Amino acid sequence: MPASPSTARALNDRLALRLLQQEGPLTAGQLKQLTGLSRPTVADLVDRLTASGLITVVGESGEQRRGPNARLYGIVADRAHLAALDVRTEGVFVLVSDLLGRVLAEASVPIGPDAGTGPAVDQAVAAVESAAKEAAAMAAPPREGVRGWGTLHTVGIGAPGLIDPATGDLRDSAGLPAWHRSLAVTLQDRLPGARVTVENETNLAALAEQREGAARDRDTFVLLWLGHGVGAAVVLDGTLRRGASGGTGEIGFLPVPGTAALPSATDCTGGFHSLTGAAAVTSLAAECGLPTPATPDGPGAAEAVRGAVAEVEKAGEGVPVPVTGPRAAVPVARPGEGEAKRRGGTDVTAGAEPDAATASASGEAGPAARASGIDPGRGSASESESEPASESGSAGTGPVARETVARPGAGTASVPATAPGRPGCGAPPQAGPGGAPPAAVPGDLPAARFLRILADRIAVGAASVVAVLDPGCVVLGGEVGQAGGAVLAGLVEERLRRMSPLVTEVRASSLGGTAVLRGALLTARDRAQDELFAPPDRMGG
Repeated sequence: MPASPSTARALNDRLALRLLQQEGPLTAGQLKQLTGLSRPTVADLVDRLTASGLITVVGESGEQRRGPNARLYGIVADRAHLAALDVRTEGVFVLVSDLLGRVLAEASVPIGPDAGTGPAVDQAVAAVESAAKEAAAMAAPPREGVRGWGTLHTVGIGAPGLIDPATGDLRDSAGLPAWHRSLAVTLQDRLPGARVTVENETNLAALAEQREGAARDRDTFVLLWLGHGVGAAVVLDGTLRRGASGGTGEIGFLPVPGTAALPSATDCTGGFHSLTGAAAVTSLAAECGLPTPATPDGPGAAEAVRGAVAEVEKAGEGVPVPVTGPRAAVPVARPGEGEAKRRGGTDVTAGAEPDAATASASGEAGPAARASGIDPGRGSASESESEPASESGSAGTGPVARETVARPGAGTASVPATAPGRPGCGAPPQAGPGGAPPAAVPGDLPAARFLRILADRIAVGAASVVAVLDPGCVVLGGEVGQAGGAVLAGLVEERLRRMSPLVTEVRASSLGGTAVLRGALLTARDRAQDELFAPPDRMGG
């Protein structure tokens, strides 16, 4: 069925506006060439879009031609302004841009854990209003007869937690501040002319990585967010997948080996979060003897990872992957020294694995289900309830898992993967024949061991996602993923290669902690353009 004249005009207008957005200012002749439309049709749409205040003459082409130079048309960026919010547990970051995405104003407000819902929401809304006023002051003079010039048209909010797919509202989630759920409603009340959209922060980060970051060449990939908490976003065939309840990617609740408990429906302690959340990362760095920040949040964990990468690169070790062979074991963590008391009352010597019968009698999972002595409540190795280091799926490693590493000029040497000293950080170099100090072992730096073990933890969760979805590409996002860069991504990819038959490329985020804001802005821009680029009778201008 052929399109009606009004529908055809709307489609042509949108096509022209998208081209102007992507390519920048164009002449009518260039629009004719790029759209394939006739000269009269292009002339009509230029007149319509100019009258509606969406495009204007921004200059003249530099073409050498007879007669006057052709006019250059461009989108009127100040026709409407957009706001993007990155809502964290500790505060809000805000930016306001024009229709082309140019940032006009920024603001941030810290919100303490003791702030009540009302005061917290008031602070966040005030930050948005302040940034919007600053952006409006920078806007070009209003066009006569065009309503809404320079006003805040759309607000995109990125927040942790589940988004109800039916209503688009942020659902009540344990552990998240109550003011998060009130923010969108209050913004809509205080900014009645704006359209307010809420989306899960990890989903927004994936959108930004797909359009502007590490996944620009991928239609199918998984973003693994590593920051204060952990999460995942799934993009299949170019479409973001949310799931039946909006919970696709709640990987923090994924039960994994290496923790001392199982997560519950209301608490991800004991899940993947307990291995790779910010508190666990900073705790692991401390166990490895590395400098650690005072605050175990996302930026703090990123600081520890960034420092470790710098130390490894300075030492010239490149990507520290000393483990060889498809079955070599890398411990997630190790128990404390000497004797350890298992839950269930069984006394065992550190480093010794109980057989299946002993594990069953004590009410514990066997070696394949344990990889560390982490106490999820503290995020560090527990002295009283430590578990022997073991990797899920490893076989034939004996009571103490060993890893074969190359010594420069000396073939290979087998060193214990667990030993007294630093919990969770592998073994110190062993003395050579006759008591001579051993040659340097690649990966023996505390920083290298830290990155190796962190990569092993990340791979445990990533392997589960890869086994189910086969995305072909995993992007390590968030502050920690960006801080680890190619070094951490390379380690995780190598580990996945030995854990899974599915070929998976691992990339580091190129946007890091800014991805949520970028994704919120892109979402706001899409929604604003869907309305503003509509047929003239719906533009309100």
